[in-house]
Amino acid sequence: MAGILAWFWNERFWLPHNVTWADLKNTEEATFPQAEDLYLAFPVAFCIFMVRFIFERFVAKPCAIALNIQANGPQIAQPNAILEKVFTAITKHPDEKRLEGLSKQLDWDVRSIQRWFRQRCNQEKPSTLTRFCESMWRFSFHLYVFIYGVRFLKKSPWLWNTRHCWYNYPYQPLTTDLHYYYILELSYYWSLMFSQFTDIRKDFGIMILHHIVAIFLISFSYVNNMARVGTLILCLHDSSDALLEAAKMANYAKFQKSCDLLFVMFAMVFITARLGIFPFWVLNTTLFESWEIVGPYPSWWVFNLLLLLVQGLNCFWSYLIIKMACKAISKGKVSKDDRSDIESSSDEEDSEPPGKNPHTATTTNGTSGTNGYLLTGSCSVDD
Repeated sequence: MAGILAWFWNERFWLPHNVTWADLKNTEEATFPQAEDLYLAFPVAFCIFMVRFIFERFVAKPCAIALNIQANGPQIAQPNAILEKVFTAITKHPDEKRLEGLSKQLDWDVRSIQRWFRQRCNQEKPSTLTRFCESMWRFSFHLYVFIYGVRFLKKSPWLWNTRHCWYNYPYQPLTTDLHYYYILELSYYWSLMFSQFTDIRKDFGIMILHHIVAIFLISFSYVNNMARVGTLILCLHDSSDALLEAAKMANYAKFQKSCDLLFVMFAMVFITARLGIFPFWVLNTTLFESWEIVGPYPSWWVFNLLLLLVQGLNCFWSYLIIKMACKAISKGKVSKDDRSDIESSSDEEDSEPPGKNPHTATTTNGTSGTNGYLLTGSCSVDD
């Protein structure tokens, strides 16, 4: 075991040339980041998880009720043993051939079967009230941590000149504010890792990858004392999150104009921060200024490769946001954000016009009054 630890904490990997772990031990004059500090994130993450539970129940829920947001879930699909068996055992997204087979077997038109699968998928989603409470919690936390980060960085010289991130590196003392900021952010991402399995999200896999990369980057940069540039990265990525959650809350409360405005603001801040400022300001200092002042070493390469992975995720989400913006322009409103599951709080497509029996419409050549076009089965409207 000692040999494995010695290999893992090899100074030649983690630290610049001619620097040892003994050089970064705490003294009476200065405190430096220590790997064991990161254990503090686990009890803090549990506390954040419990604070979230209390906040959603006793703060967010009364606010939602005051805004007339009901706890009603999605429309329930009518019981059908055959469709339920297909849904649970075969596929939640039947293709055109299977839809036509089910249509003949049940004597339903294809569109009604698609609607049944959509309603059945929606049954597994949380209610609008639950979504509102979750968004209000995220909005409150992101707003707080972003304001704290801005106030902290305003007093920091590396905000105004990023070369200060590398002067006297790695012998840069750890301040109380920086330590609190790092542990709070790390704890929050650990709490998201726990809650990700109960929070129903459309982009589950991408978000898990994001949280893992975020936790690894925060921990990695703390251990080898790249915390100064780490604070820039954290604050920059927090800048748009509160706007996104505010847009989602407005959407759930059916304040459409406010939702549209907040989404536009979110899109502008997100794309500016992550496709403009991050690559040309942060990556510039981590790749080029640090090379000039400190020079590369093994963990430097790993750190920058992770930042490039983050930039790849930023590009992916920016593509989805631009796609969403184009869809919103064509429809005249924001109904769903593919990146973070902004959803319309209504189920207009799941409801039938009054007086129409959905299961008696005629089916001609696999169509159902749709001018020959079939809609693919989907869990949600406007995917």
